[in-house]
Amino acid sequence: MEELKDILNHTFSFSENIHIDVKTILVVILALILTAFILKLIRKVVTRKLPQQDKVKFVSLFSYSKWFIYVIILLMTLHNSGVQVTAIFAASAALLVGVGLALQTLFMDIISGVFILIDQSVHVGDIIELDGKIGRVEEIKLRTTRAVTIDNKVLIIPNHLYLTNSLYNWTENGTTTRESVEVGVAYGSDIQLVKEILLQVANNHPAVVKKPEPLVVFTNFGDSALMFKLIFTLNDSFQALIPQSDMRFEIDRLFKENNISIPFPQRDVHIIQK
Repeated sequence: MEELKDILNHTFSFSENIHIDVKTILVVILALILTAFILKLIRKVVTRKLPQQDKVKFVSLFSYSKWFIYVIILLMTLHNSGVQVTAIFAASAALLVGVGLALQTLFMDIISGVFILIDQSVHVGDIIELDGKIGRVEEIKLRTTRAVTIDNKVLIIPNHLYLTNSLYNWTENGTTTRESVEVGVAYGSDIQLVKEILLQVANNHPAVVKKPEPLVVFTNFGDSALMFKLIFTLNDSFQALIPQSDMRFEIDRLFKENNISIPFPQRDVHIIQK
């Protein structure tokens, strides 16, 4: 018994003002384990009856806040056990400054993650575009957001990029989005027939939503072509490349059947001999 007391009272001295014994270390470990158990219990109780979407938001916010709770419990336990916490901060001030500079980006990511949840700019399941990269959000974590691209590649986005770059949320206003296919036809073509063919292609595609109806816009008189844009609505913009490709194949086929040509840029070269 005396040996056990001696082990528990064994003190580690880091400086004149900073001492910690084995008993305090065990108390700290026990306090953190108890805190983890309580937090896990709270999480289960709160999320039990929440809708799935609200549950995902709460779990994400909960993962941010629990680390701060751990730090607070650690400091309170050390202080109540007689450890001079202020002396620890004073002794490690220079080290903390260096660590703070090194972890600046990490803190930016964490703060950005909190902002994402507060302003509701991005949700799990949203389709986002950032720096030319497009993906469906699968998970918003403490430091990063995990998204999956259309070719099933995982995209890991540091959260601070949301604050420093323009973010396009394709599904902020709902799951349906307006997509388009552009095509040019030769001068002299029957533009009413072109319009009918484009509308036919859109209306016959199974992925296109019937309301609002597809629309053809005569966009410009190009250098070598009359430019048209076929505008249509999709329920799943994440797969937009597939119906767009299908429509281009069909447009090319119908144009050939109706003798409508898609021109390419041409230039006349005049050689002047002196």
